[in-house]
Order: sequence, then structure tokens, then C-alpha cells
Amino acid sequence: MSRDAFSERQSCLPDIWLNSSLAMPPEFQCVSVQEGYERWAQTYDNTPNPLLALEERHLIPFLPDLDGKRVLDLACGTGRWLARLLARGASAGVGVDVSASMLRVAATKSAITGRLVLADCLQLPLRPNVFDFVLCSFALNHIPKLGVMARELARVMRSEGQILISELHPEAYTRGWRPGFRDLRSAVQVESMPRSSEHVVECFQSHFFACMKLYTFFFGEPERTIFLERGKEKIFEYACRVPAVQIYHFRKFDSASG
Repeated sequence: MSRDAFSERQSCLPDIWLNSSLAMPPEFQCVSVQEGYERWAQTYDNTPNPLLALEERHLIPFLPDLDGKRVLDLACGTGRWLARLLARGASAGVGVDVSASMLRVAATKSAITGRLVLADCLQLPLRPNVFDFVLCSFALNHIPKLGVMARELARVMRSEGQILISELHPEAYTRGWRPGFRDLRSAVQVESMPRSSEHVVECFQSHFFACMKLYTFFFGEPERTIFLERGKEKIFEYACRVPAVQIYHFRKFDSASG
């Protein structure tokens, strides 16, 4: 890919996960999820990210009452959500992720030390009927077999348990936005796959989850400062017109009652 073609493609992506202190190389490198988060782990918490800011701004008010509840942070990464869930009164919490590097960063946070499990979300090493609430943040498009993930969640969750899933909006994905970052070696795009909202809902409905609501969120004034800090203010207005984040709210129902 030429430098011009790469720059044109990136003009549609608000450089969300790229380190603006480094020059844009002529080509990006597409890497596996494992390699991508291995390289991203040390800077993930320290680089301003408007997508994460937008997600947090809207998702926090949706969190249910967690007092005395058991919670699972699926694909927990550096543990930014697990610490919040425990602080809201959860009686027990576990974070699961496939990246040892991300979990090493998470383990430095005292509130969640000892609550982290290295595992694939397609085969959770967890007992059945345990969790009242599950949160999965920006991992859905990395999961190769979404139906298997939904089946595993149905197994480990209690009846009436709730799930909140956030992901890059399908429309943003269609316009070329991708998870990625820059390190000293190259600009990196982490392997991901697009899914329509309808497909996601169908996968979970087929495994005893009811879709309670779909939410769509756009960038707004609270994120302008991050765009400015990243040297992307000139595309802020454009980015605000693209649906950026999709949040799914599911509830598990009793299979016997249908």
C-alpha cells in the first residue's frame, strides 16, 4: 500500500489508537490478536483514546445495581472495568483474558490482583451458573466463533443475569475504522472481523439471551480534547457524524421457560 493510499484510509479513522508522537510509516502491519495485545499492553492505559472515553461516558450510567453480585469482566485486558465493577459493590469478580501481557499490567492494580484468569473466552475455566453480570468491552470483533462465546456465557451465568457488550459500531467498521496503535516498530492494525448488529443479536438469542436494548453513540464535545491532543482536531467534526460505539444489553432467560 502506498503512503498516499494509507493516509487516505487513515483519514477516515480518527487515529484512535495510534501514538501521535511517532511519524506515520508508509505501511501498517496487520497482526494477530495475540501479537497485537502483546505489543500494545504497556501503553494501553497511558494513551488518550476517544473511543474508550466515549464508551465510559455512556456505559457507566447503564451499569446495574451490583451490590452483592458476582461479576465477570470478559476479555478484561488491563482490568480497567473490573476495578470499577468491584468498586460498585460486587461481592466477587473475575477478569478473563487471552493475553498474558495485558493481564500482567492488570495484575499491578491492587484492587484486582488475584482475580485474573488467563483463558480463551471460547472455553472458560469457570463453574456453571455463577455470574449475575458480565461486561465485555471492545473484544467482540476479535472473537472467531461468536456462537461458542455466547454458549459459554450462557453456561456460566445465572438465570436473569445481564450482559453489557461494547464494540466499534458496524458503520464505523464499514468506513474503515479499525483497532490499532503505533509502537517503535510500526503502525499496527489488530486483526478483527466485522459483524452486523443483527448477527450478534441472533447469536445470543440462540443461546437463551434476550436482547433488551441496542444503543448507538457518537463522539461529542467531551471527546474533542482527546482529538486535539492527538493532532486530529481537523477530522473531529467528521468523526462526530459517524456512529462510533454500539452497546448491546442482553439478559439470560431460563431455557425451560423459553
